Amino acid sequence: MTDLYAVADFCLIPIGTAEPSVAVYIAECQRVLEKSGLKYKMHGYGTNIEGPWTSVSNAIHACHAAVHAMGAPRVATDIRIGTRVDREVAPGTGNEGKVRRVEEILGKDAAPGA
Repeated sequence: MTDLYAVADFCLIPIGTAEPSVAVYIAECQRVLEKSGLKYKMHGYGTNIEGPWTSVSNAIHACHAAVHAMGAPRVATDIRIGTRVDREVAPGTGNEGKVRRVEEILGKDAAPGA
């Protein structure tokens, strides 16, 4: 069986750090994701990432390792992962496709005579 293509959203939370801001840890995680070669996009409360399931999982693992290496004694992560096998998802278009589809529906609401 081939690796499933995964579209994921995760929120990594360093615990037990001296500062209330976690920005330096999240910045390090973004550096890790950049090196992964996967498509990703940070947002206010997490990051969307997509690619082969194993690669996505490995990238999140690498983020944990990097944040621990910075001194965070604990790291918690919330993850949502979606896959589909009913149609082909072109690599790097999973999250964009989801957003575009909803925007198309909303665009019909704004169209004259809708």
